[in-house]
Amino acid sequence: MWEMIEKGGPLMGLIILCSVIAFAVFIERMWFLRKEKINAEKFVEKISDLIRRNRIVEAIDVCNTTPGPVSRILKMGILRHDRTREEIREAIQDAGLYEVPRLEKNIGILATVAHISPLLGLLGTVTGMVGAFQVIQQQAVSMMPVNPGDLAGGIWEALITTVAGLSVAIPTYVAYNYLVSNVDGFVFDMEKSATEIMNVLAVKREIS
Repeated sequence: MWEMIEKGGPLMGLIILCSVIAFAVFIERMWFLRKEKINAEKFVEKISDLIRRNRIVEAIDVCNTTPGPVSRILKMGILRHDRTREEIREAIQDAGLYEVPRLEKNIGILATVAHISPLLGLLGTVTGMVGAFQVIQQQAVSMMPVNPGDLAGGIWEALITTVAGLSVAIPTYVAYNYLVSNVDGFVFDMEKSATEIMNVLAVKREIS
């Protein structure tokens, strides 16, 4: 393995660095999203029940002790339970503007790695091919026969970086799409939960 890395040239180091960065970002984001994940449907049912029974303080305490963006945005809405629907919506939206970037943090790095890794591999291949053809030219100038074996060896060594770049880019792109899908799920839960709580608060205000 080390011999192939060495034959790939200096750009192999950059490709390996990209793979390490992508792996670190993926693990960190998976840990963070798993920590923030809750059963939004059951949580909203519990909060709605507390609001209907006019136990606002207890509902806020439940939000404080529950992790995740859903609980945090709902807390902002519940704190304004005595305001108009529009004010409650604005409070929830403002909280959402803070929560979504936290969910998306560093995910863009994966997209960058997925795009530049094949380009680094291609660059390594092109520079390797240039070196191989320079050898051919030098041998032609000196009237020496070109050894097909040497030429084939130079070409496959040049192609190592392309293989490495694609090997990094493909799983990184899959990981990126997986994380984006997870974030979209969080956003959907946030929107759905916010709508349900606003409806509950509106009914409560009408009754009272």
